[in-house]
Amino acid sequence: MWLPDGLTLPILVVAALVDSINPCVFGVLIFLIGFMTKVYKSPPRMLVGGLIYTAVVYVTYFALGFGFIQVTVSFGLSLAVYWIAAIIAIIAGLVEMKDYFWYGKWFTLRIAPSQAERIKKYVGLIGKAEKKHILLSYGVSAILGIFVVFAELPCTGAPYLAVLALIGKGNYAQGVPLLLLYNFIFILPLFFIIGIAYFGKSSRVLESWRKEHRGMMRLVTGIFLVAMGVYMIYSIQ
Repeated sequence: MWLPDGLTLPILVVAALVDSINPCVFGVLIFLIGFMTKVYKSPPRMLVGGLIYTAVVYVTYFALGFGFIQVTVSFGLSLAVYWIAAIIAIIAGLVEMKDYFWYGKWFTLRIAPSQAERIKKYVGLIGKAEKKHILLSYGVSAILGIFVVFAELPCTGAPYLAVLALIGKGNYAQGVPLLLLYNFIFILPLFFIIGIAYFGKSSRVLESWRKEHRGMMRLVTGIFLVAMGVYMIYSIQ
């Protein structure tokens, strides 16, 4: 597998894992799964809806990354984007670390309140669509996946941006396997949450676990982002 200068496979894997253990990502999916469980009243149907949502998140996140690399490489912006990504990683990391001690206070990386309300509204449409036809409700789940990716970018964007900046130092076509791997790792925890919900864990239990560990998830993300940003700046010297 081709790797650009400064990017190693361990860095890619850890970045994707850190990106995936995000309270924002978990919160939306847990809410969605809880709603689907009530609407479908059937674990297999909930499973299908959750998997469709996850698959669309994967495709959308990949398309965003591929398009971003195409633009930066085509317009010769790779170096400028690299520096911007490194600085954003450090700042975002410090904000995430702050949330371990003072969660949600002052400035924080989260889904905008207006977007959160829209997500709840769109999730509610799944129930209305299901009454008309099960396939229509799955279609709404797919559309929701696209919208959520964009809504979650303030939470999830920093690790992805750093990796994209590293990949963008080379040929974007050669970076496709790296993007495929990154995004597969990114959605792995989503499969895990859907799986344990399918086998009987309620959304309340999952949400309780998320709230209990969200501070630690922020701390781990913050430490990684600061280290990543410093590493990027150091490696370009």
